[in-house]
Amino acid sequence: SEGNIRELTATVTEQKGNIRELTATVTEQKTINRELTATVTEQKGNIRALETRLRDEMNQKNYEMSNLTLSQVEELRKENRDREIAFSASLMQSGSGYIGPFTTEITLTYRNVFTNIGNAYNPVTGVFTAPLKGAYMFRVSVYGHGPTHSAAYIYKNGERVVLAYAGQPQVVFNASNGVVLILEVGDVVYVRLWSGARIYDSQNNHSTFSGFLLFPLREQELCKM
Repeated sequence: SEGNIRELTATVTEQKGNIRELTATVTEQKTINRELTATVTEQKGNIRALETRLRDEMNQKNYEMSNLTLSQVEELRKENRDREIAFSASLMQSGSGYIGPFTTEITLTYRNVFTNIGNAYNPVTGVFTAPLKGAYMFRVSVYGHGPTHSAAYIYKNGERVVLAYAGQPQVVFNASNGVVLILEVGDVVYVRLWSGARIYDSQNNHSTFSGFLLFPLREQELCKM
């Protein structure tokens, strides 16, 4: 009986010790939990601050992108305005008849203007002056009656480039020719009537001179060519 009491007392003492250890462990875990809770709360605050900063940065970027896009659109509009170069005209504003023949070449003035976008063509002189460096397309057409032939050259800066020629005895005839030219700013293009030739025009606009900008060129593009 006394031996049992001693064993029970020892067991109770041991259990008390275990309880104290568990209590200390629980207290320690509570402390750790409080620290973790404080850390989580701090991290949440950091995340909210980061989200706010990222949102502000994104809004700023979107604003800058929007302004950049508007700037690019305006620049493209300006470039497109610069590229709007085209003209087309026939010889006579009214009536009908021949021009030529003459003993020397003359520059033809195409006075009946259909289109003159960019005002690079002068209907008083018949001369097209390049306002922009680039590749341009030009075309000339001639019309006439035999036996005198019809012929006209496209000139660039005083040099012959291509010829439109037609001629047969006692019949109506016509011809046309075209060319793509690389022009610098200020280069001139015009049409000259061949010596001894004549051209007919009327309200039907048989004889015409036309041109337009295909695309502008930069210095490096010209160097590659």
